[in-house]
Amino acid sequence: MTTEDKAEEISKTEYTVEDKAEDRAEETTENSAQCTAENKVEDRTEGKVEDYKSYVGRKYTAIFLGIAVTVVMFLVSISVGSVSIPIPDVISTILGGPGGTSLVERVIWNIRIPQALTAIAAGAGLAVAGVAMQSVLRNPLASPFTLGLSNAAAFGAAVGILIFDAGMTGSNMMDAVVINNPYLTTGMAFILSMLTTVLILAITRIRGATPETMVLAGVAISSLFAAGLMAVQYFVDDTRLASIVFWQFGDVARASWSELGLIALIVLICSIYIFCKRWDYNAVDAGEETAKGLGVNVDLTRITGMVAASLISAIVVSFLGIIGFVGLVCPHMMRRIVGDDHRFLIPASLVCGSLLLLVADTVARTIIAPHILPVAVLTAFLGAPIFIYIIIKGRRI
Repeated sequence: MTTEDKAEEISKTEYTVEDKAEDRAEETTENSAQCTAENKVEDRTEGKVEDYKSYVGRKYTAIFLGIAVTVVMFLVSISVGSVSIPIPDVISTILGGPGGTSLVERVIWNIRIPQALTAIAAGAGLAVAGVAMQSVLRNPLASPFTLGLSNAAAFGAAVGILIFDAGMTGSNMMDAVVINNPYLTTGMAFILSMLTTVLILAITRIRGATPETMVLAGVAISSLFAAGLMAVQYFVDDTRLASIVFWQFGDVARASWSELGLIALIVLICSIYIFCKRWDYNAVDAGEETAKGLGVNVDLTRITGMVAASLISAIVVSFLGIIGFVGLVCPHMMRRIVGDDHRFLIPASLVCGSLLLLVADTVARTIIAPHILPVAVLTAFLGAPIFIYIIIKGRRI
C-alpha cells in the first residue's frame, strides 16, 4: 500500500468519526428539543388542570356557602316571630326531638319548623322548575307564570270554592278568612295546573316541540284562565270572593307536616330527574343542531323537562297559593355567580330559591308583627328590584 493510499484511508477514517460525532450532536439536540416541547406541553396541561380545579372550586364554594347561610337562616327563622325564642333554645329543642310539652317546644315543632321547611322545599322546587323551563324553552322569562300554571291553579281553586262549596268561610284567631275544605281546593288547583301542561304538550304535539310554540301556547292558555278567574270573581258572592282572593295570597304557613311531606317528596324526585339531565340541558343551550349532533333527543328532553317542572310548580302552587318571582329571579342570580353550566346552576338555584323564600317568609312574619304578611307579597318586593338590577347591569340573561 502506497503512502497516498494510507493517507486517503486515514482521511476517510477521520471523516467517519467526525460524521458520527455530528450525528450524535444532532440526535442529542433533537432529543433535548423534544424533551423541552414535552415539558412545555405537560406544564400547559398542568396549568389548565389547575385552572379548571380553581374554576370548579369557586362554584362549589359558592354553593356550600349558600347552604351554610340557609342553615343559619333556618335557625333565625324559627327563632323570630310574635314570640321570640333564643337560638340556643331552638337548637336544644331540635336536638331533643319532638314530643315536648312546653309551650316553646310546641310552637317550634308544630308551627315554626314546618313553616320554615316548607319555605325551603317550595323555594327549592320553584327555582329548579324555573331553571328547567328556561333551559328547555331557551327563554330567559320562562317560569310557572309564563306558561299559565299559576293562573290555571287559581282558576281551579275558584271553581272548587264556587261549585263544590269549598269556600264556605268563617274566622278564627289567626285568619279572618278560613277555607273549610282546603284539600278539595288544593285538588282542583292541582288538576287544572296539570291540565294546562297537557294542553301545552298537545299543542306542541301538533305544531312541533319548539320553544316558541310552547311559550305562545302557555301565554294563550294563561290569558284564558285569567279571563275565567275574573268571570268567576264577578259572579260569586262576597263570602266566596273573599275565599278566592285569600287563596291566591301565597303563604307557606298553610302547610302542616303532612302537606310538607308530599311537597318535599315531589320536589325531591323531580329535582333529581332534572339534575340527571344536566348534560342534555347544556347541549340544548348550545343549540338544537349541536344537541342533536351529540345524540340528544331535543323534543323528548323538552317535553320531559316541562312535565317535571310543571309537576313541581303545580304541587307547590296548589298547596301554598301563588308565589311569584322565585322561579324567575333565582336562576338569573345564580348565572351571574356560577355561570350557565347546569352541573352547578341547578344546585345553586335550588339553594338560592330555598334561601330567598325562607328570608321572605321570615321578614313577612316580623315586619309588621304581630300581623303576618303573605310571603308572596315579600317575594314580589324582593324579586322585582333584584330582577331590575340584573337588567340594568346589562349582563346577558
